[in-house]
Amino acid sequence: MIENLLIALALAMDCFAVSVVCAVILRRKATGVMLRLAFLFGFFQALMPLIGWLLTSRFSEQLQAVDHWIAFAMLAFIGGKMIVDSFKEEDQHASLNPESWKTGLLLAVATSIDALAVGISYACTGYDTLGSLVVPLVTIGVVSFLMSILGYLLGARFGEAVNRRMRPELLGGIILICIGLRILAEHLGLLG
Repeated sequence: MIENLLIALALAMDCFAVSVVCAVILRRKATGVMLRLAFLFGFFQALMPLIGWLLTSRFSEQLQAVDHWIAFAMLAFIGGKMIVDSFKEEDQHASLNPESWKTGLLLAVATSIDALAVGISYACTGYDTLGSLVVPLVTIGVVSFLMSILGYLLGARFGEAVNRRMRPELLGGIILICIGLRILAEHLGLLG
């Protein structure tokens, strides 16, 4: 049980960070947006390990070889776009819109791709039936949901101070690129 919680917390850290950024960008507390993002993050963080587990028998080597590159590319693209947009004039901004379903889905998928590897590891460590995955997947989903809410609330609470000191799109872009770099470094064995 402790192992499931630790895995869930590790996966939820990206959800937490991105939720903070989304709240800072919105510059206000929007309960509907917060709940939608939390749901999407929790759902995809739980879904990706299931997909990884299901694909393990057929595509595990091919998937493991590229999942970190896909996650990095998506996060770097979104983060790079945010950084570029942060330097545009206010009326030219086409930046990340946390209120958009499309943005929420894209962020949820991008931050959960590394969870595929967790599903692959589940398949290799004795989780041999769908029933054995229920507790770990529910734990991952619930923890990601709760950490997303916490991150959003903290971002909404302290977001105005961040807005006064720097451009939130710039901060968000840097954070997303750093998450992508961390995923890449972990999978390439550069981090212990």
